[in-house]
Amino acid sequence: MAALTTTSLTAVSAVRGARSAFAGSRAAFVAAPAMKVSSRASLTVKAQRELWIKDSTVAPAHLDGTLPGDFGFDPLGLGADPQRLKYYQEAELMNARWAMMAVAGITATEVLGIGPAWYDVGAADFDFPPLALLAIQFPVMGILELKRIRGWLDTGKSGVVDQFPWDPMGMNSDGMAVKEIKNGRLAMIAFVGIVVQAIVYREGPVAALKDHVTDPFGCNMASNIMSIPEHLASL
Repeated sequence: MAALTTTSLTAVSAVRGARSAFAGSRAAFVAAPAMKVSSRASLTVKAQRELWIKDSTVAPAHLDGTLPGDFGFDPLGLGADPQRLKYYQEAELMNARWAMMAVAGITATEVLGIGPAWYDVGAADFDFPPLALLAIQFPVMGILELKRIRGWLDTGKSGVVDQFPWDPMGMNSDGMAVKEIKNGRLAMIAFVGIVVQAIVYREGPVAALKDHVTDPFGCNMASNIMSIPEHLASL
């Protein structure tokens, strides 16, 4: 009887062990496709990433798509150092904001006919002594810039005085960050064009646009490039 009982218990244990092994094998079998699906999903996301030249470029290893406006463009490898990459990101953002304000101000004042042309404003007399202006401007701008840099180093966010991030309109989001840097990059390119245009032709962007609309074939990039020597000689 004892032998029969021992044999029965041994058989039961063997069956339970077989079931456990089967369950473990089944779990491993089910988990394997899940891992493959996860890898496939990761590859799919990487393949769907928008790059600055579609289907013909590979993003550098240090640009993984996490930064706002990262389209894999860094031909000189300037952002390979993680610390410098953060600094360059902030520097680009600040220049983009200044460019957006400059382009908006130049265009608005020309449309509204306010004051002299933007490239002549520096030579205008505002009845304010230059030395007094510098005595005010240097300390004020210096304090604001030092506070901005210190706040950025402490928080990693852009701000003003003691507010980091500075977001009075509640628009601080990933989507708005991408839109801001896109518009900022466009504004920087536009500002360079406006400056070159003013140096060569002594015209604002609105006046140049009117000239092009009036005579698109006689006033365009190609025709203006060919006439640069003539314009420079007349200055």
